[in-house]
This record gives sequence, C-alpha cells and structure tokens, in this order.
Amino acid sequence: MTKPIINIADIEFEPRPAVFAPTGAAADKFDARMAYISPRIGAQKLGYNITAVPPGKRAFPFHNHHANEEMFFVLQGSGEVRIGADTYAIRTGDVIACPPGGSEAAHQITNTGTEELRYLAVSTKLSPEIAEYPDSGKFGVLAELPPSADGKPQRFVYVGRAGDSLNYWDGE
Repeated sequence: MTKPIINIADIEFEPRPAVFAPTGAAADKFDARMAYISPRIGAQKLGYNITAVPPGKRAFPFHNHHANEEMFFVLQGSGEVRIGADTYAIRTGDVIACPPGGSEAAHQITNTGTEELRYLAVSTKLSPEIAEYPDSGKFGVLAELPPSADGKPQRFVYVGRAGDSLNYWDGE
C-alpha cells in the first residue's frame, strides 16, 4: 500500500512535459514547474500538486471547467487571480475557490511579485471534462481512459474552436 502522507519538503518539482510546454509568443507569458502529490500518496478522487510560477508568468491560460472544481492555497509569493471579469490581489495564506461554470468562472493566476509564486492546487478528477478558454475562443475535451494493455495511463485530448466542428454524419 502507498504511504498516504508526504511532506512538501520531500517533493520534487518537474518542468512541464515538452508536449505541453508553451512555444512562440506563449513562452513569454507562461511557465511553471509542478510537484505532483496525489499519485504519490494514493489519492483517487482529488488531484493535487504544488505549482511554482516564476515572476511575470502564468502557469495556464485563462480558462473555466464545466465538470471539475479547483481550489488554490497560496504557499509563497504574491500575484493576482483573474476570475471572470474581476481581478484580485493574492498573497501567502490566501485560499481561492474556482467552482465549475461558464466564462464567469474562468480563472488564471499570474505571478506579479518579485519571487517565485507557489500554490497548492486541488481539483476534483471528474472525467470527461470540458474546459473553455475565453481569451482565445478555444475549448478542450479531456477524458481519462482505462490503462492500455501494458498498463500505461491513456487519455483523450481535443482542443478546438466551435466553428471547426464537423457534421455528425461527415465521412460516414
């Protein structure tokens, strides 16, 4: 059985996998390292990690979830969180609720301080999930699938725009 406890002093931060690393102009705005906690301690219905964001950067685009709820607890640093049409200053000790919903629930944390911003991110793990990105007009569909025959995790990911949709009978 997996030990159900870990001290944050014992976790290691990893860079974003290359396939999810921002490129081009996006690399100027986005950067983060993550320390994944939930799989190391056997969590099943909640995902949690510590996200480390350098000064002047954001970890993720402005987005909202239709299925999953997120909570962030600021461990170190300062910045701002944009939620819907509002922006709030954040600092060490703040707890941020991001329930599922439409564009009014869209959120993004930015490090506006001079030191690394670290926060504990906690999320439900409902699948499939639909996320929207109001700034760019995109949506994403993510579904966790059963492991492959060799035991490796599998997922379905699609990012697109509503105008790119095919007719249900296209190609049949």
